[in-house]
Amino acid sequence: MVSLAAARSALLYGLAGVGVALLSTAQLQLLLAERLERARISQLGTEVLFQVRLSELALGRLPPTTLARLSGLPLRVGELPAAAGRGDRSLEGQATLLRQELCRSLQPCPQVLPTGGPQRGVWVQLLAPLEPVWLLAPIPPAPAWPPDPWLLLAGLCLGGSVALLLFFALEVQRPLRQLQQGLADVGTAAAPLALPGRRGTAAVRRLQERFNAMLRRLERSEQERSVMLAGIAHDLKSPLTRLRLRLSLAGLAEADLLQAEADLAALERITSQFLLFAGGSDDEPALAVPLEQLLAESAAGLDELSLALDLQPLQRVVQPVALGRAVANLIDNARQHGGAPLRLELRAAPPEGLGFRIVLWDGGPGISADQWQRALMPFQRLDAARGGQGHCGLGLAIAARVARAHGGGLERLESDPDGAAAGGRGGFGIALTGHSRPLPDA
Repeated sequence: MVSLAAARSALLYGLAGVGVALLSTAQLQLLLAERLERARISQLGTEVLFQVRLSELALGRLPPTTLARLSGLPLRVGELPAAAGRGDRSLEGQATLLRQELCRSLQPCPQVLPTGGPQRGVWVQLLAPLEPVWLLAPIPPAPAWPPDPWLLLAGLCLGGSVALLLFFALEVQRPLRQLQQGLADVGTAAAPLALPGRRGTAAVRRLQERFNAMLRRLERSEQERSVMLAGIAHDLKSPLTRLRLRLSLAGLAEADLLQAEADLAALERITSQFLLFAGGSDDEPALAVPLEQLLAESAAGLDELSLALDLQPLQRVVQPVALGRAVANLIDNARQHGGAPLRLELRAAPPEGLGFRIVLWDGGPGISADQWQRALMPFQRLDAARGGQGHCGLGLAIAARVARAHGGGLERLESDPDGAAAGGRGGFGIALTGHSRPLPDA
């Protein structure tokens, strides 16, 4: 199958090269027709000049009929018809060019008349002592095929070059560009698309096949990890519920009971994050909701002193549960590892009428630039910044996944441009950007 496809591609590019070669040869012959005609007449002029001089030298000793019989030259004695070659513009032009060539070497300049008789050519007047004598110089019509060898060679070179350029552009450059885009999507796109694998050279097709095989392995690994996380989180729910019930019946001291309930709440928070990261929101339908109300609900448990809200009214099509959980994770991280005061902003963003930008500011030291990419990876905890209970390194990873699902991402901001966070001293911010998703029935 591969050899058949390669033969078909070679045939197509070969036909394209031959077509370009023939077309370019015809165009070159058309553009250089006058120059080629001059070169042809110049070569003919040398032969005619030799015959004219030889005939004029012989006419001083021999009569024209005898000279014609002995030498075989086509000579004619007497006057020629006035309209011998009228109407043939090509022949008239050739006669003019030939006369110019002869006049450079002969004085006086001979008369040259075209003739359209049985033998196409021109009559050249000779210097004769008694009566006018004419020498016939045949000029056959220029052949339409084959073309001039040099023009044919130039056309073949041009056709071969075009065929090679098409081959590299379509069979090498374009598949490699698709492979480059596919590699760039790995790790950023929710589901990178497999490459067609039907175009390109054998080496390029092997690269595409290995890339597609890598995507299949990554997909299987992601499915296995999601199933494992979802299974663990689901299986822990029942034991946690039974533990909470037993603690309430154990009769522990109030301080010990509060501590045990806090540990159970941390475990439940971890299992809920496992479920969300394992793809619990992938099938959530997109809805048109007012984002300012959605964010206000996510921050409903905090008062204005703990979290200031600066929300622009926006209507966008989003996954409300996933987006609300992502914002809640950002708020939770800021409360655990940041510094007061906190401020949540909502602004419109490009594209017009579709984009949104959610920024959470806090007055803490934040995450350094060299640790930012690590912080976005799942199950990564920055020991210098994280030490709270109920955290497993999935907060920012879940927020980044939700942002990518909405066509955006997470950004770190060095300082507060409004100077409102951290008492006007600047602060650290995380921006979640995205845009409206298509409605399910769209």
